Amino acid sequence: MLKVSNLHSAYGRIEVLHGVNLTIRKGEVVALIGSNGAGKTTLLRALSGIQPITAGEIEFCGERIERTKPHRRVALGMTQSPEGRQIFAPLSVEDNLRLGAYVRKDGAIEADRDRIYAMFPILAEKRQQLAGGLSGGQQQMLAIGRALMGKPSLLLLDEPSLGLSPTLVDQILAAIAGLRKDGVTVLLVEQNASAALEIADRGYVLETGKIALEGEGAALLADPKVKAAYLGAA
Repeated sequence: MLKVSNLHSAYGRIEVLHGVNLTIRKGEVVALIGSNGAGKTTLLRALSGIQPITAGEIEFCGERIERTKPHRRVALGMTQSPEGRQIFAPLSVEDNLRLGAYVRKDGAIEADRDRIYAMFPILAEKRQQLAGGLSGGQQQMLAIGRALMGKPSLLLLDEPSLGLSPTLVDQILAAIAGLRKDGVTVLLVEQNASAALEIADRGYVLETGKIALEGEGAALLADPKVKAAYLGAA
Protein backbone atom coordinates (compact mmCIF):
# COMPACT_ATOMS: atom_id res chain seq x y z
CA MET A 1 0.00 0.00 0.00
CA LEU A 2 2.80 2.42 0.90
CA LYS A 3 6.41 2.41 -0.24
CA VAL A 4 8.84 5.08 0.93
CA SER A 5 12.22 5.19 -0.78
CA ASN A 6 15.28 7.24 0.23
CA LEU A 7 13.17 9.98 1.82
CA HIS A 8 14.95 13.14 2.95
CA SER A 9 13.41 16.15 4.70
CA ALA A 10 14.82 19.23 6.38
CA TYR A 11 13.89 22.28 8.39
CA GLY A 12 15.91 25.00 6.71
CA ARG A 13 19.48 23.76 6.53
CA ILE A 14 18.98 21.11 9.19
CA GLU A 15 18.17 17.74 7.65
CA VAL A 16 15.96 15.57 9.87
CA LEU A 17 15.24 12.54 7.67
CA HIS A 18 18.29 10.95 6.06
CA GLY A 19 17.12 8.47 3.45
CA VAL A 20 14.19 6.68 5.12
CA ASN A 21 12.94 3.46 3.50
CA LEU A 22 9.82 1.60 4.63
CA THR A 23 6.89 -0.36 3.26
CA ILE A 24 3.39 -1.02 4.55
CA ARG A 25 1.16 -3.77 3.21
CA LYS A 26 -2.62 -3.59 3.03
CA GLY A 27 -4.33 -4.55 6.30
CA GLU A 28 -1.25 -4.18 8.51
CA VAL A 29 -0.78 -2.25 11.72
CA VAL A 30 2.80 -1.00 11.55
CA ALA A 31 4.46 0.66 14.55
CA LEU A 32 7.12 3.34 14.22
CA ILE A 33 9.08 3.82 17.43
CA GLY A 34 12.09 5.89 18.38
CA SER A 35 13.33 8.44 20.88
CA ASN A 36 12.21 12.07 20.99
CA GLY A 37 13.75 13.99 18.11
CA ALA A 38 14.31 10.91 15.97
CA GLY A 39 12.09 12.32 13.20
CA LYS A 40 8.90 10.29 13.66
CA THR A 41 6.48 13.22 13.46
CA THR A 42 8.47 14.74 10.59
CA LEU A 43 8.07 11.48 8.69
CA LEU A 44 4.30 11.39 9.19
CA ARG A 45 4.02 15.05 8.17
CA ALA A 46 6.08 14.32 5.06
CA LEU A 47 3.79 11.42 4.17
CA SER A 48 0.76 13.70 4.60
CA GLY A 49 2.32 16.39 2.42
CA ILE A 50 2.52 18.98 5.20
CA GLN A 51 6.30 18.78 5.57
CA PRO A 52 8.28 19.29 2.33
CA ILE A 53 10.74 16.63 1.27
CA THR A 54 14.09 17.37 -0.34
CA ALA A 55 14.60 13.98 -2.00
CA GLY A 56 13.06 10.54 -2.29
CA GLU A 57 9.84 8.89 -3.41
CA ILE A 58 6.47 8.15 -1.79
CA GLU A 59 4.28 5.59 -3.56
CA PHE A 60 0.73 5.11 -2.28
CA CYS A 61 -1.51 2.44 -3.77
CA GLY A 62 0.71 2.34 -6.86
CA GLU A 63 0.72 6.11 -7.39
CA ARG A 64 3.65 8.49 -6.83
CA ILE A 65 2.40 11.20 -4.46
CA GLU A 66 5.45 13.13 -3.26
CA ARG A 67 4.30 16.14 -5.33
CA THR A 68 0.61 15.69 -4.46
CA LYS A 69 -1.09 18.36 -2.31
CA PRO A 70 -2.18 17.32 1.21
CA HIS A 71 -5.93 17.53 0.51
CA ARG A 72 -5.48 15.31 -2.55
CA ARG A 73 -3.71 12.70 -0.43
CA VAL A 74 -6.74 12.71 1.87
CA ALA A 75 -8.99 12.18 -1.14
CA LEU A 76 -6.76 9.29 -2.25
CA GLY A 77 -7.28 7.60 1.13
CA MET A 78 -4.51 8.79 3.48
CA THR A 79 -5.56 10.65 6.64
CA GLN A 80 -3.72 11.61 9.81
CA SER A 81 -4.57 12.06 13.47
CA PRO A 82 -1.83 14.51 14.46
CA GLU A 83 0.26 14.79 17.59
CA GLY A 84 -1.47 17.10 20.05
CA ARG A 85 -4.92 16.20 18.61
CA GLN A 86 -5.45 19.63 16.97
CA ILE A 87 -9.21 19.43 17.17
CA PHE A 88 -11.37 22.46 16.37
CA ALA A 89 -12.06 23.52 19.97
CA PRO A 90 -14.79 26.13 19.30
CA LEU A 91 -16.86 23.63 17.28
CA SER A 92 -19.03 20.77 18.48
CA VAL A 93 -18.00 17.12 18.48
CA GLU A 94 -20.46 16.54 15.64
CA ASP A 95 -19.03 19.36 13.53
CA ASN A 96 -15.47 18.13 14.11
CA LEU A 97 -16.45 14.75 12.74
CA ARG A 98 -18.26 16.30 9.75
CA LEU A 99 -15.13 18.29 8.90
CA GLY A 100 -13.20 15.03 8.77
CA ALA A 101 -15.34 14.09 5.77
CA TYR A 102 -14.89 17.38 3.92
CA VAL A 103 -13.45 15.77 0.74
CA ARG A 104 -16.16 13.12 0.51
CA LYS A 105 -19.19 13.30 -1.76
CA ASP A 106 -20.67 9.83 -1.13
CA GLY A 107 -23.82 9.01 0.75
CA ALA A 108 -22.28 7.03 3.60
CA ILE A 109 -21.04 9.93 5.75
CA GLU A 110 -23.82 9.65 8.33
CA ALA A 111 -23.37 5.88 8.61
CA ASP A 112 -19.63 6.31 9.14
CA ARG A 113 -20.28 8.95 11.80
CA ASP A 114 -22.54 6.48 13.59
CA ARG A 115 -19.76 3.87 13.45
CA ILE A 116 -17.42 6.36 15.14
CA TYR A 117 -20.03 6.88 17.84
CA ALA A 118 -20.29 3.12 18.28
CA MET A 119 -16.50 2.88 18.58
CA PHE A 120 -16.33 5.75 21.10
CA PRO A 121 -19.75 5.97 22.83
CA ILE A 122 -18.71 8.95 24.95
CA LEU A 123 -18.53 11.03 21.76
CA ALA A 124 -22.16 10.18 21.01
CA GLU A 125 -23.13 11.37 24.48
CA LYS A 126 -21.29 14.65 23.96
CA ARG A 127 -22.02 15.15 20.25
CA GLN A 128 -23.38 18.70 20.72
CA GLN A 129 -20.73 19.74 23.26
CA LEU A 130 -17.90 22.04 22.22
CA ALA A 131 -14.79 19.98 21.54
CA GLY A 132 -12.64 22.25 23.68
CA GLY A 133 -14.60 21.14 26.75
CA LEU A 134 -13.74 17.47 26.34
CA SER A 135 -11.17 15.69 28.47
CA GLY A 136 -7.79 14.82 26.96
CA GLY A 137 -8.82 11.24 26.30
CA GLN A 138 -12.10 12.29 24.72
CA GLN A 139 -10.28 14.78 22.51
CA GLN A 140 -7.96 12.00 21.36
CA MET A 141 -10.93 9.83 20.49
CA LEU A 142 -12.38 12.74 18.54
CA ALA A 143 -9.11 13.29 16.66
CA ILE A 144 -9.01 9.63 15.65
CA GLY A 145 -12.69 9.69 14.74
CA ARG A 146 -12.23 12.81 12.63
CA ALA A 147 -9.40 11.12 10.72
CA LEU A 148 -11.54 8.02 10.19
CA MET A 149 -14.36 10.17 8.79
CA GLY A 150 -12.13 10.72 5.75
CA LYS A 151 -12.70 7.01 5.00
CA PRO A 152 -8.97 6.25 4.84
CA SER A 153 -7.37 3.14 3.48
CA LEU A 154 -4.22 4.24 5.37
CA LEU A 155 -4.50 5.96 8.75
CA LEU A 156 -1.48 7.77 10.20
CA LEU A 157 -1.60 8.06 14.00
CA ASP A 158 0.86 10.30 15.83
CA GLU A 159 1.20 9.60 19.57
CA PRO A 160 -2.45 8.71 20.27
CA SER A 161 -1.77 7.73 23.90
CA LEU A 162 0.26 10.81 24.86
CA GLY A 163 -0.76 12.12 28.27
CA LEU A 164 -3.60 9.63 28.80
CA SER A 165 -4.37 7.37 31.75
CA PRO A 166 -3.51 3.65 31.43
CA THR A 167 -7.20 2.76 31.12
CA LEU A 168 -7.73 5.19 28.24
CA VAL A 169 -4.52 4.04 26.59
CA ASP A 170 -5.80 0.46 26.61
CA GLN A 171 -9.13 1.57 25.17
CA ILE A 172 -7.58 3.57 22.35
CA LEU A 173 -5.02 0.92 21.42
CA ALA A 174 -7.76 -1.72 21.38
CA ALA A 175 -9.76 0.48 19.00
CA ILE A 176 -6.69 0.87 16.76
CA ALA A 177 -6.12 -2.89 16.68
CA GLY A 178 -9.78 -3.38 15.80
CA LEU A 179 -9.47 -1.22 12.68
CA ARG A 180 -8.05 -4.24 10.85
CA LYS A 181 -11.57 -5.67 10.73
CA ASP A 182 -12.73 -2.58 8.83
CA GLY A 183 -9.94 -2.89 6.29
CA VAL A 184 -8.01 0.13 7.55
CA THR A 185 -4.22 -0.04 7.37
CA VAL A 186 -2.44 1.83 10.18
CA LEU A 187 0.97 3.45 10.63
CA LEU A 188 1.27 4.10 14.36
CA VAL A 189 3.80 6.42 15.98
CA GLU A 190 3.63 5.77 19.69
CA GLN A 191 5.66 6.75 22.77
CA ASN A 192 4.47 3.57 24.51
CA ALA A 193 6.71 1.35 22.41
CA SER A 194 5.81 -1.87 24.20
CA ALA A 195 2.05 -1.39 23.75
CA ALA A 196 2.51 -0.35 20.11
CA LEU A 197 4.59 -3.40 19.23
CA GLU A 198 2.14 -5.71 21.00
CA ILE A 199 -0.64 -4.77 18.57
CA ALA A 200 1.58 -4.28 15.51
CA ASP A 201 2.15 -6.80 12.74
CA ARG A 202 5.51 -5.20 12.02
CA GLY A 203 7.58 -2.34 13.36
CA TYR A 204 10.36 0.05 12.48
CA VAL A 205 12.84 1.75 14.80
CA LEU A 206 13.81 5.26 13.70
CA GLU A 207 17.08 6.66 15.06
CA THR A 208 18.33 10.14 14.18
CA GLY A 209 16.38 10.21 10.93
CA LYS A 210 17.26 6.72 9.70
CA ILE A 211 15.63 3.31 10.01
CA ALA A 212 17.86 1.38 12.41
CA LEU A 213 15.82 -1.82 12.82
CA GLU A 214 12.73 -3.42 11.35
CA GLY A 215 10.88 -6.66 11.88
CA GLU A 216 7.74 -8.32 13.17
CA GLY A 217 6.25 -6.69 16.25
CA ALA A 218 6.89 -9.71 18.46
CA ALA A 219 10.48 -9.99 17.27
CA LEU A 220 11.22 -6.34 18.04
CA LEU A 221 9.63 -6.74 21.48
CA ALA A 222 12.08 -9.54 22.20
CA ASP A 223 15.12 -7.78 20.69
CA PRO A 224 17.64 -6.91 23.47
CA LYS A 225 18.63 -3.64 21.75
CA VAL A 226 15.01 -2.51 21.53
CA LYS A 227 14.36 -3.57 25.12
CA ALA A 228 17.35 -1.61 26.40
CA ALA A 229 16.69 1.53 24.36
CA TYR A 230 12.89 1.81 24.28
CA LEU A 231 11.20 -0.64 26.62
CA GLY A 232 12.92 0.24 29.86
CA ALA A 233 14.63 -3.15 30.18
CA ALA A 234 18.31 -3.75 30.79
